Amino acid sequence: MSIRLGDIAPDFEQDSSTGRIRFHEWLGNGWGVLFSHPADFTPVCTTELGLTARLKEQFALRGVKVIALSVDPVESHLRWITDINETQNTEVNFPIIADADRKVSTLYDLIHPNANDTLTVRSLFIIDPHKKVRLTITYPASTGRNFDEILRVIDSLQLTDTHKVATPGNWKDGDEVVIVPSLKDEAEIRQRFPLGYRAVKPYLRLTPQPNR
Repeated sequence: MSIRLGDIAPDFEQDSSTGRIRFHEWLGNGWGVLFSHPADFTPVCTTELGLTARLKEQFALRGVKVIALSVDPVESHLRWITDINETQNTEVNFPIIADADRKVSTLYDLIHPNANDTLTVRSLFIIDPHKKVRLTITYPASTGRNFDEILRVIDSLQLTDTHKVATPGNWKDGDEVVIVPSLKDEAEIRQRFPLGYRAVKPYLRLTPQPNR
């Protein structure tokens, strides 16, 4: 099946490097990031998993759990984790799903025959506390993921869930934000955005980030 934005992230039960995972139960009431890898002992993925481990505090600040997946068994994951810890100067601190039977890969449409008939593509899903998929992104095997961008998107999603704003291109935490066009009532605008706003166009109204 194809996962679309707004879909409920499919639930599953599968083994992992930290034990049996019941996905929705594991997520709890917080945010989650699920990201897949073609196979264990691959160079780009080794760097990504190390980076993810080093970003543990950044994810925790945002109330986000991370979980990885590849099609290799648990025993292989555990050997790979030893390599990751050694080469990336970290300690892997999140589960890696062992999807040898391709159950999760099928649920999340991670096998793309035009890329490879057996290995998962390198996709990433951001999932909100309601278990809805809020972002999907797929990278080529040769390009490492930009985790600064993943954190930026999480910041944007969490901000827009709390305030009636959107974030402009290249937005970073602390920059001006856009008041959503559906918000028309001036009294509500003044209440929500006491620092005011500037209307570049009637449909483009910029205001300081409201949680700063």
